[in-house]
Amino acid sequence: MKTMATRCAMLLAGTMLATAGTATEPRAAATTPPAAAPAAAAAAAAGAGPTDADLMNDAATPGDVLTYGMGPRAQRFSPLTQVNAANVARLVPAFSASLGGEKQRGQEAQPIVYDGVIYVTGSYSRLFAFDARSGEELWQYDARLPDGIMPCCDVVNRGAAIYGDKIIFGTLDAHMVALNRKTGKVIWNKTLAPYDAGYSFTAAPMIVKGKVIYGNSGGEFGIVGKVEARDVNTGELIWSRPTIEGHMGQLNGKDSTMTGKLNASWQGDQWKNGGGATWLGGTYDPDTNLIYMGTGNPAPWNSHLRPGNNLYTSSTLAIDPDTGEIKWHYQTTPHDGWDFDGVNEFIPFDMDGRKLGAKADRNGYFFVLDRTNGKFVSANRFVSRTDWATGFTKDGKPIYDPAKRPPAPSAEKGASVFAAPSFLGGKNWMPMAYSQQTGMFYIPSNEWGMDIWNEPIAYKKGAAYLGAGFTIKPLNPDYIGVLRAMDPKTGKIAWEYKNKAPLWGGVLTTAGNLVFTGTPEGYLKAFDAKTGQELWKFNTGSGVVGSPVTWEQDGEQYVAVMSGWGGAVPLWGGEVAKAVQHINQGGALWVFKLPKA
Repeated sequence: MKTMATRCAMLLAGTMLATAGTATEPRAAATTPPAAAPAAAAAAAAGAGPTDADLMNDAATPGDVLTYGMGPRAQRFSPLTQVNAANVARLVPAFSASLGGEKQRGQEAQPIVYDGVIYVTGSYSRLFAFDARSGEELWQYDARLPDGIMPCCDVVNRGAAIYGDKIIFGTLDAHMVALNRKTGKVIWNKTLAPYDAGYSFTAAPMIVKGKVIYGNSGGEFGIVGKVEARDVNTGELIWSRPTIEGHMGQLNGKDSTMTGKLNASWQGDQWKNGGGATWLGGTYDPDTNLIYMGTGNPAPWNSHLRPGNNLYTSSTLAIDPDTGEIKWHYQTTPHDGWDFDGVNEFIPFDMDGRKLGAKADRNGYFFVLDRTNGKFVSANRFVSRTDWATGFTKDGKPIYDPAKRPPAPSAEKGASVFAAPSFLGGKNWMPMAYSQQTGMFYIPSNEWGMDIWNEPIAYKKGAAYLGAGFTIKPLNPDYIGVLRAMDPKTGKIAWEYKNKAPLWGGVLTTAGNLVFTGTPEGYLKAFDAKTGQELWKFNTGSGVVGSPVTWEQDGEQYVAVMSGWGGAVPLWGGEVAKAVQHINQGGALWVFKLPKA
């Protein structure tokens, strides 16, 4: 068995195909963008675009999609009802638009829609603008990636942010780039961190109060997780908040406060390479004026090398967007020994007069917290097995099963244990959705476990820093993926849909009593939100691992999703990867609507 450092290097080499020499200038389209409505046209002529108020109101304005998650709270709920459970079976393609032939890797992006244009990011740090009526490409921007990028889990990008005349996204060499949304020309380009130390960027940034707020990727390389804010117009850094105790924050170019307390939950110098990457981005709640950001696994995976709770890894942090100060935290997996990243989205919602938030964690538990102070409300399993813990105490502490923690190695390889879920999680990156109509959360989950063991490891800049080995195995012979509807009030599963391959795409729900999600087999599917009955499906030709959106345009409701198989499963999935190796790769934007009467 190869060491994990060797295996990681091999996987990274596989993701490097065709990265060299990929830079291109933005390509102007042969035709100009379509004419906009008079008010929008006047605003566009003046160089205007979405404002802070527009972004905060995104969930209530179905004529566009301005934010990742279709609103700052990222509930991914649309009030549109033109497409509904009674007629969704008639949904047909309006058009599809290709992302090109030579870079067909995982397409995990969520589209942004504004002023008759659809903006999508693609694999290998590309950004496209398509005519929202015809699908014609208006322009394309390809980042100039160096040969030495080190993406952990495929060369994906999950989306962009829009503000004023800018469309903004991050790159695999840890840059943030702001482009003119009409031309694709660079407005500013900032280096976030050194890519040769393992840093990268895959999440969609968010914009709050004129600040671009984002995290970082690279937890498998012993980097230090951070949440940062930059001026949306200039790209200049405003504040920086490390997620590992002992590191100093910054505000307006000066040291501000230390994160936590030095050596409070880390021994010696372990905090210097502690992981905690914030690689999925966050949500924002205008009611509390708090950013909710999840943090990744501690480094290395071998928990015996870092005694303690290892704050603030595998946690949810509530951060003041004005100063970068941490207001509260909740750690879902203290002293994580299974790579149960806590990056999963924390979605604000209200229930029984309380301001709450929910999170379906990699560790297999669905958490409900008081979003004003982080107080624990409940934790319920949303998968069939959580071997690592038998449950949570009333004060929110996990009840570990010591026999399921991989033991310390006595030589090159420690004893193996089988634990579920696997390190790819009961739910990985793919965002769930909350329906304001049904009051339920719709969770894309997976049923798998792993043989996992620990290995000796020492930190080396730019090298994999795991100290563990693993083999992922399905728990059932006939399915892995399960879409589940969960009631946050009771913690009960209302319905579930089982899928043969792992589910790896996001979820959308609408007031038309619908839930949409994609499958690796290539389908975009629609379900009855109350019963789980499958109502419609369409095969896009490649696996769907993106996040669908919907909006209204010219009096019609549209649904869009990215198609293109990839992500972590074919790279890290072990026996599961073998089972899905026949799935074709691709790269296309698919847009659907009802046929006109």
